[in-house]
Amino acid sequence: MFGRGPSRKSDNTKFYEILGVPKTASPEDLKKAYKKAAIKNHPDKGGDPEKFKELAQAYEVLSDPEKREIYDQYGEDALKEGMGGGGGGHDPFDIFSSFFGGGGHPFGGGSSRGRRQRRGEDVVHPLKVSLEDVYLGTTKKLSLSRKALCSKCNGKGSKSGASTKCGGCQGAGVKVSIRQFGPGMIQQVQHACNDCKGTGETINDRDRCPQCKGDKVVSEKKVLEVHVEKGMQHNQKITFNGQADEAPDTVTGDIVFVIQQKEHPKFKRKGDDLFVEHTLSLTEALCGFQFVLNHLDSRKLLIKSNPGEVVKPDSYKAINDEGMVMYQRPFMKGKLYIHFTVEFPESLSPDQTKTIEEVLPKPTKATMSDMDIDDCEETTLHDVNIEDEMRRKAQAQREAYDDDDEEHPGGGQRVQCAQQ
Repeated sequence: MFGRGPSRKSDNTKFYEILGVPKTASPEDLKKAYKKAAIKNHPDKGGDPEKFKELAQAYEVLSDPEKREIYDQYGEDALKEGMGGGGGGHDPFDIFSSFFGGGGHPFGGGSSRGRRQRRGEDVVHPLKVSLEDVYLGTTKKLSLSRKALCSKCNGKGSKSGASTKCGGCQGAGVKVSIRQFGPGMIQQVQHACNDCKGTGETINDRDRCPQCKGDKVVSEKKVLEVHVEKGMQHNQKITFNGQADEAPDTVTGDIVFVIQQKEHPKFKRKGDDLFVEHTLSLTEALCGFQFVLNHLDSRKLLIKSNPGEVVKPDSYKAINDEGMVMYQRPFMKGKLYIHFTVEFPESLSPDQTKTIEEVLPKPTKATMSDMDIDDCEETTLHDVNIEDEMRRKAQAQREAYDDDDEEHPGGGQRVQCAQQ
């Protein structure tokens, strides 16, 4: 990140004033001043929460040699520019608790707020299921790898359970590098500490846990039984709380499975309804039909038309209570819609045409004499794909407009207004 130094030095005394120490204060002086003021202003003792937060922010910056150097040289604005808010990224209660062994409390009985832990990340996995799976419900066993706290050292990383604060980053887990690019131009880069790999702690090589080698966590296999309930929707989530990767001083995140419903070759789902396509011959559409539909649960449904019913092309019929099972209401279902298309014959013989004309209602057309027909011009019908036809015409029209624009760069006719 690059930042231009301010034309005048921004405030570099406020943090010292908040702690009530001079700019020459030693690290020990800073600790004593912060501890005394923080106990006095702790919210659990009736202190001012905003003052307590300011004290933590000031101490966090001044107790870090690199941040203090930036603050003394460039002021608070440089910290805000390079470190996101002047070093206020840590919880003030965490900073306060670090003075009392991480879990102790100076007021006896412990803080009502307690030590705040960061939360581990959730692990998200897609779970592909068939339409039959969500219609009938199913259970899938899945084997996953995750990080778990080492059982031999209880997540301490050492045989003795001891660790020391990393001297390279002062326990922060990160370092900030500063580079100057001429007058008033600086670059600040924050990166994980190489000495402790971002943990803020170091463990003596001889004291490292033989099982986790000081990493505090080990890899393990875990088998989860994922219950897919009837009627679950696409993208619906199934959550296993606290089953993700474990880490010391961290609230374990969740494993989340996201339902991914696969396409079905016959049925389409829309909410709680099912849709299926069926093609009828012209004879079936006019004279009646009957067919068997195999449902998602392997039941056979007999689908038939009513006597004397004519099914028109692109029409729909519905069957109540044969659609999708409703989520958490397994005895209720949506509708099953059947979309009918009618397949017409390519051609008819003269005898077939005559037979059909005798059966079907006569067409309503005006009677024409031979003389009237002689006065008409004959035409020829051609088969067309109307979509291709319209697309071709639109393309030709665009090309015509382009040619016209090239001939008339002004874009249209010029109109001269008459002067009054």
